[in-house]
Amino acid sequence: MTARLTIILVVWLALASTANAVTPASANAVSPLDYTRTILEQARTIVAGNQTHDQKVAALSVLFGKFLDTDAMGREALGQHWSSFTPAQQKEFLPLFRELIQRAYVQDLLLFQNPDFVYVGQQLLTGGALVDTKIVTPKDKFDIKYTLIPAGNKWMVTAITVEGVSLVGNYGNQFNRVLARMTPDDLIALMRRKFGNPNGEA
Repeated sequence: MTARLTIILVVWLALASTANAVTPASANAVSPLDYTRTILEQARTIVAGNQTHDQKVAALSVLFGKFLDTDAMGREALGQHWSSFTPAQQKEFLPLFRELIQRAYVQDLLLFQNPDFVYVGQQLLTGGALVDTKIVTPKDKFDIKYTLIPAGNKWMVTAITVEGVSLVGNYGNQFNRVLARMTPDDLIALMRRKFGNPNGEA
């Protein structure tokens, strides 16, 4: 009887571990690589279109607003400073950081003429994935890696590295320098002067 119970327990644990070992890719209808490809090909179409510069910026901002988890990036960029921000300061900082990331990423993308994206591959991680891509132009090519997490039936980017340099880490270093001599309110005021009010509040 004891031996039988042991066998049943072992089988049950094996089944339970198999059920819990669902990878992010199997939990989503689309793989992180395919989802990234879909977004970037839409971006390439926008960049190559005949819209005005401002129209392209607006269209790309909407597109990447659904792809970039700028709240997660903002918290990561602030690092240890995040906990020193009041809830009100955190609430005001995140939309400003979203505007900062989207403008920087979109404006950089628009610098390329007729860019091609190469999709090198994906690596499944615990709770997410790493997608390796390249931007190829007639003159240059750049390695860009995206760290993504599953979000319902899509994937959201929580980190970007360009030629091995972390976009979030770069902003984090800038915030560290500012906050070493200024207050959170000072940083927010600087960002507000640069970007206005992303939430459209008075």
